[in-house]
Amino acid sequence: MHVGLLGAGRIGALHARLLAQNPLVDSLTITDTEVGRAAALARQLDARCQGTPEEVVRSGVDALVIAAATPAHAPLIHLAASLGLPAFCEKPISLDLETTDEVLRHVRETGTFLQVGFQRRFDPGYRAARDAVQSGRLGELLIVRAATHDREPPSEDYLAASGGMWRDLLIHDFDVLPWVTGRRITEVYADGTAGSEPFGRLGDVDRAVAAVRLDDGVLGLVSGSRWDPLGYDVRLELLGSRDSIAVGVSQRVALRSVEPGAAQSTDGYRDFMERFESAYRYELEAFVERVRDGGESPCSGADARRALCVALAAEQSFRERRPVQVEEVG
Repeated sequence: MHVGLLGAGRIGALHARLLAQNPLVDSLTITDTEVGRAAALARQLDARCQGTPEEVVRSGVDALVIAAATPAHAPLIHLAASLGLPAFCEKPISLDLETTDEVLRHVRETGTFLQVGFQRRFDPGYRAARDAVQSGRLGELLIVRAATHDREPPSEDYLAASGGMWRDLLIHDFDVLPWVTGRRITEVYADGTAGSEPFGRLGDVDRAVAAVRLDDGVLGLVSGSRWDPLGYDVRLELLGSRDSIAVGVSQRVALRSVEPGAAQSTDGYRDFMERFESAYRYELEAFVERVRDGGESPCSGADARRALCVALAAEQSFRERRPVQVEEVG
């Protein structure tokens, strides 16, 4: 099939390479607001380049992969829906519920297929954890702990438009916790601090914690940091009455034990693309296969909306310094 890629930045370049390697994709057309960047990427991959998204869709694509900056996501999904083109879009659909709901209405009315890019759902570790919960091997789920720690922050330009700690970084945990556990997050109590610039100037934080309550009363703890000297660190721990398991604890975990004689990790992940490259590959494979064969979206617009609601509740909790029910925000 012929796939159009909208966005040729860091994640767009990764998606382009993975799409070019996919045996179901025989043609790839790329665009970006920086046309030179798209053209250079297209040359590397023997793909085509167009100047605008409209030119990409006029080139006869069968599907769109949206990897542009966050503010462009909603308009580009609208473009896909108006033409009935299946679309994969990086998270989030939008940073606010009103815009998100407008997009989802359009997608629903046109019957357009939409998959949202929460790649942890395709990571082998997270999938194994979900299987363990569903099979009952953990017994009664007692408590969950999640962590997402960047090695260093992204650029200020990115941070300013990204949605910050809650809607950009920790939204991944707010999506994958319910997915793994099979439960909804109903309440959030969050706090954070801006320990360095430009976070304070942007009204953002660079380190944060959130206590979450799931719909059956199970409690969870989520931590986020834009700084980790040992590398990019993403983990999930589930404590059950029969077994306790962890995702992300390997020889590359960015954590140093001070126990005498303990084995030490010396090769932490550089960034999210290195840590989750296989997950990005699997989610794009799933998208292309759904375009070919049909079927439900493995990460729907409704799933993305639920994660955004939790992120907005966390942000409100941080501002108002109180627990917030997720239903308060949508």
